[in-house]
Amino acid sequence: MGVAATPGMRGPAYHRRMRLLILTYGTEGDTRPLAALGHALVQAGHSVHLLADVSTLDTARAMGLPCSALAGDIRATLAAEGAMKRITANLSRLAIGHTGDWMRQALEAGRGCDAIIVSGLTAFVGLSVAEALRVPAIGAMLIPISPTAAFASPFLPFTPPRLFNKASHTLFGQASWRLFRAATNRARAEAGLPPRRELWTGHPMLYGVSPALVPPPADWPANAHLTGQWIPPSEHWTPPRGLLDFLEAGEAPVYVGFGSMAGFDDARLQEAVVQAVGDRRALFNPGWSGMDPARLPSNFHPIGHVPHDWLLPRCAMAIHHGGSGTTHSAARAGIPSVIVPFAGDQFFWGARLRAAGIMREPLSGSRISGTRLARAVEFASQPQVRRRAAELGERIRHEDGCA
Repeated sequence: MGVAATPGMRGPAYHRRMRLLILTYGTEGDTRPLAALGHALVQAGHSVHLLADVSTLDTARAMGLPCSALAGDIRATLAAEGAMKRITANLSRLAIGHTGDWMRQALEAGRGCDAIIVSGLTAFVGLSVAEALRVPAIGAMLIPISPTAAFASPFLPFTPPRLFNKASHTLFGQASWRLFRAATNRARAEAGLPPRRELWTGHPMLYGVSPALVPPPADWPANAHLTGQWIPPSEHWTPPRGLLDFLEAGEAPVYVGFGSMAGFDDARLQEAVVQAVGDRRALFNPGWSGMDPARLPSNFHPIGHVPHDWLLPRCAMAIHHGGSGTTHSAARAGIPSVIVPFAGDQFFWGARLRAAGIMREPLSGSRISGTRLARAVEFASQPQVRRRAAELGERIRHEDGCA
């Protein structure tokens, strides 16, 4: 796909430095893996520019990856009071409102590129821009959305009968296209493109997903590929002295963090976390949650962003929202996760860990209680669960998704 030549491939694109545009829109968990992929492409000799939300570009900037901000403010969208209850509608409104802006920005940034890597809420825009610029489009997703009978669409908050698995993927894809089709076609018209009537299906799909968590389905189309997680390098990151002192002062702590989740009942969740953690040592990353570390007991040590591949192997378990990146990083570290999902694919990753024997029961951020969370923490603390998590981590650590 342009990163390296394969026997039988022809054409200059596989024998020269390529210019690549990466286009994504979402939270930090959506942008950071794409920045990692972009950095790996730069290391392989290619030229890369990343377009994403302004509040998610810190990782790209820290790696020296050329990047620019797309129109919009996802952090403000998610932080609005009660936003988590309307997250799908809010994100859809954000994407529809900025589709034209994103098209114009991507067309300008993509002039002269050899291919466009598309992801997240900008996928339909990216596919249209690739068409306008007459270059290949490559999907790069963190959630497996290619139709299969092996599991249901990761965006369903429930598990349908297995008979409906494949249909649920098709249904979600068509529903997404119907939702964004009018805005996409308005932007396409401005770019001189004809209206698009059907969903794109033929382009290559790369998934930054571990085959240890999602075994490749036998019925997947040939254009779908699991690569493993895309992880930013952290070898040059220096931990703060206070964090090192805390880690050295006692047994491995529990990591607690809910990433970019915001706009939920943080007081209730915080109370549940405090009850479930008890007197265990804990690290707390407030992320975008708005939760106040000053209201936590003294056994909680507040932290900012710390690379997961450095931090999580030093922890005993992780309590988190179940984003694809955090789920993979905890699994890779060989520690149990307790997933408290709020929206989107987070329920799917909880189901993956239940299938692996690392979580006992499904939880929900909107209905979490201290008692339920404490039960889940106790289960994750059992020796056999820790052993299963360690075995899973050993398998995942052999993967190199960016390579």
